[in-house]
Amino acid sequence: MIRLLLAASLALLAYRLARKMIDEVPDNFDPLLLPAPRSDREALRRQSAAMGVDPKRQSPKR
Repeated sequence: MIRLLLAASLALLAYRLARKMIDEVPDNFDPLLLPAPRSDREALRRQSAAMGVDPKRQSPKR
């Protein structure tokens, strides 16, 4: 019975904490949605630039 009480109180605490965190987000918050890349090459360039390295080009397999 004590285990059930502890589990329920832990669940209630987690719920209240999550609700508090959600309520602190402003109503006018919009997540940054980036448009889909036109090609995989552009996506690779952006990812490589974000990591600070040059993209490595692979030679075609023969």
